[in-house]
Amino acid sequence: MRATTAFNKILGLAGVTVVDVDINETDVVMSVRLRSRRLRCACGYRTRASYDHRPRRRWRHLDVCGRRCWLEAELRRLVCPNCGVRTEVVPFARPGARHTRAMENLVVWAAQHLDKTAAAELCRVAWETVDRIVSRVVAESLDRSRLQGLRRIGVDERSWRRRRAMTIVVDHDSGRVVWVGQGARADTLKQFFDELGPEGIAALEVVTMDMGRAYRAAVEALTPTPKICFDPFHVVALATRALDALRQRVAASLELRGTEKQALRWALLGSADHLSPAHLAALDQLRADRHILWRAWVLKEELADLYRLADPATARAYLRRWLARASRSRIPAINKVARTIRDHFEGIVTAAELGLSNSRLEGFNSKISLIHHRGYGYHSPQALAAMIYLTCGPLDLPPLWPTAPSSSINAA
Repeated sequence: MRATTAFNKILGLAGVTVVDVDINETDVVMSVRLRSRRLRCACGYRTRASYDHRPRRRWRHLDVCGRRCWLEAELRRLVCPNCGVRTEVVPFARPGARHTRAMENLVVWAAQHLDKTAAAELCRVAWETVDRIVSRVVAESLDRSRLQGLRRIGVDERSWRRRRAMTIVVDHDSGRVVWVGQGARADTLKQFFDELGPEGIAALEVVTMDMGRAYRAAVEALTPTPKICFDPFHVVALATRALDALRQRVAASLELRGTEKQALRWALLGSADHLSPAHLAALDQLRADRHILWRAWVLKEELADLYRLADPATARAYLRRWLARASRSRIPAINKVARTIRDHFEGIVTAAELGLSNSRLEGFNSKISLIHHRGYGYHSPQALAAMIYLTCGPLDLPPLWPTAPSSSINAA
């Protein structure tokens, strides 16, 4: 069997024929010829008329027996009515790429499961090349279908560099990241709604978020306005921070030793469902003294009970009773929490009734932190956004290796 015939069978690339093979100690260079007489532009335009010929161009392919493999071909240029004079695209590589689709699929898989340094070492490419390939593949795989049929979404911000943040939008039904934007302001979220369009906005039913003003203003400006749910964690955290500030102010009057102070601190900040005997002893002492910390802790736990109700339909009445007790407590820190909750009353009640939270987004934040550390930082938000879409988004990525026909498998 001739070498060119063997490599034609090994490559299995549609639309090309291997006409020559050059093998040395480190590389395998295969000269290929495009079978189609039609020239194709990246926009899809096709023609038989060529403008001129370009110098031979190379594309990096999957390694062969430990050697780097290159495909080499002579290309033509065409005159596209939409794009002007352009070099024809090849069937085995994405437009503008110098790596074949198979090679880029391998790099993307490695970047999805490894840090970029390891991915670059495994694929024997530069670190910057991994970035460019990931961005190119994500841009091709990301389409508008991910924004169709959105009913319940969650919005949160994620810092990626000092004083810089990005907005993450998650679909609660699919559990995937559907949009990433630069910045964490109302204008940033408005960009998402502009991309969603009037029909997509009309289909939105619920938006979960923290209690910041920016995202709330962007959602309230929509017509029709979807329901807003404020994340339960941030609501309970208001009371927890107020309780901790109160503890620090009155700690000196308690005359506790170091271990007792720590036990009291964790007893007050922790959940009532996960208290150790030392924590319970510290709380029992506060209850016996009818200390202000005990009353504040009870109010904090009662607020957390809003999200543990057996019948979520009673959440509105329950929260009103809690606000009445908190306002009568004569504890300034708790009174301030009550005023904040009153200002966000509808969003808090809706979250309790529907059982929605931003917990999925917080999980993605942990995963994004891992991506950020695994990449040893990112110089641009676009590169980080591409990695977020790659690992957390609804991308339909091509398989790493082509699937063999069932007949071939049975024959083997």
